[in-house]
Amino acid sequence: MVKIIYEIVPHDGGWAYRLGQVYSEAFGTHDQALEAVRIVVAEQQVGDEPVTISYQDENGRWREEYSDGGDRPEIEVVDAFVETSAPPG
Repeated sequence: MVKIIYEIVPHDGGWAYRLGQVYSEAFGTHDQALEAVRIVVAEQQVGDEPVTISYQDENGRWREEYSDGGDRPEIEVVDAFVETSAPPG
């Protein structure tokens, strides 16, 4: 199972959620960023219809895989926010 870890972090004078080195848009408050990541997490937990997926691998070969639509990632939100914290700037 795939595990995805989002972090709530100061960003661009506000707050954002981050996945790896990719940031969301900046939100004015910590709570807004936290609510936004909660919406994203909820959407990622919704299953889908079974489907066959075709894709080209790193060697240029075409592959096909069957997805039952129920394989959802494990998700963790890391929020090291402390009440006295404020974004820089």
